[in-house]
Amino acid sequence: MKRLLPSIACLLGVHLSAAEPFLEKQDLFKTGDDPAFNIYHIPGVVVTAKGSVLAWCEARKGGGDWSDIRILLRRSTDDGKTWSQPQSIADVPGPKQKNPFALRLKNVDTTQVTYNNPVLIADKDGTVHMLFCLEYERAFYQRSEDDGLSWSKPVEITSTFDALKNDYAWKVLATGPNHSIQLKTGRLVVPVWLSTGEGGNAHRPSVTATIYSDDQGKTWKAGDIAVPCTDEWINPNETVAIELNDGRVMLNVRSESKAHRRLITTSPDGATNWSTPKFDDALLEPICMAGILRYDHGGKRLILFSNPHNLEGGREGKPEPGKSRARKNVSIKLSANEGQTWPVNKLLEDGPSMYSDIAVTQNGTILCFYGRGTKPGFAGSGLTVARFNLEWLEQP
Repeated sequence: MKRLLPSIACLLGVHLSAAEPFLEKQDLFKTGDDPAFNIYHIPGVVVTAKGSVLAWCEARKGGGDWSDIRILLRRSTDDGKTWSQPQSIADVPGPKQKNPFALRLKNVDTTQVTYNNPVLIADKDGTVHMLFCLEYERAFYQRSEDDGLSWSKPVEITSTFDALKNDYAWKVLATGPNHSIQLKTGRLVVPVWLSTGEGGNAHRPSVTATIYSDDQGKTWKAGDIAVPCTDEWINPNETVAIELNDGRVMLNVRSESKAHRRLITTSPDGATNWSTPKFDDALLEPICMAGILRYDHGGKRLILFSNPHNLEGGREGKPEPGKSRARKNVSIKLSANEGQTWPVNKLLEDGPSMYSDIAVTQNGTILCFYGRGTKPGFAGSGLTVARFNLEWLEQP
C-alpha cells in the first residue's frame, strides 16, 4: 500500500492542477467599424515584458497592397480580454512619393500613401521595438518605452538594405510582417523580403534575408540572403523567425514553390551561414503568412505554429493543376522537439481564414490574431483574436 501512495498523490495533484480547456474569440477590427477603411489585413500580436498585449494591423482604404494604408494598434492590459481604441502608430513627416515600380501597375493612385509591413519586437528590458516600411521602398525604426502608448520619432534605416544589393538588385523591400524576435544574446532579428519588382504586383521575383541590431535598435545591419529565388524555391517572401533551444535561429518561409510546403532554414546567429532550405512536409503552404512562437510556461518548452491548413482541390496533400490554394482552416500546430515534428494540429477557424500571428501571455494564455470572413478572399471581413489555453490545444 505504501508503494501506491506516491502514485495516487501524483495523480491527484495532476487532477487538481489541470485547467479546463477554453476557447474564446473576439473581433478587434471589423469592416464597417470605421468608414475610413474597408480592409484590415496583416495582423501582428506581441506580449511586452510588462505583460501588455499589443495587436496591430494594416488598415486599408481600397484594399490592395499599394492602396492608402495606415498602421493601427490596440492594447490590452488584462491578457487580451478587453482592448483600447485603435491608435495610428506610424507617421513619416514630409513629402512622399509612390515607389516607381508601383506606377507600372494599373489603378494605382499616386496620391495615396502606403505604410506597410509593420514588425514589433518585445525587448526583455521593457522596450518595444518597431519597424515598418513606406511605399515598399523605405524602411523606418521607432520605439516605445511605455508599452505602446507612445512612440519615438521614426528614423529611416533604408541604407541598411544597401549591402544586400551586392547579391540582389532589389527595388521593392518589406520587413516581416508579424512580430519578430530578440535572441538570448540581446540581438534583434527581423526577417525581410526583397524583390526586383518586375513580376506580379511588383512583388516578384523575391528573396528572403534578415536584418539585425546588436545595440537595441540604434543601428541595423544586413545579414546574408537566407533563401534565394530558384526553380525549387520560388519567390520566398513573408517570413517568421524563432530562436531554437541550442541558440540557432530558424526561419519559417512562405513561398510559391511547387512542393506546397513551408520552407525551413537555420543560422547560428540569425544573420549568416544559413543552412540549405528544406520543405517541412507537415506544414502546408496555401501561399499565406504564418505565425510561430515559443511556448515556455508551466515547465513546458514547445513551439506553436499557425497558418491556413489547406490545399484546396488537392489529393494526398497536393493540389490539382489549376486549383487555387484557398485561405481557410487556420489551425494551430504544436511541436515538442524544436519543430522537427508537429504531432498536434488543432483547427481554430472552420472556413475562410487568412493571415495570423501568435503570442502567449504571462499566465500562459495563448493568443492567435488572425483574419477571417464568410467568403473566400485574401483578407476576410476583419481581424479576430482567439484566446485559448494549452489544454484546449492538446485536447483530442
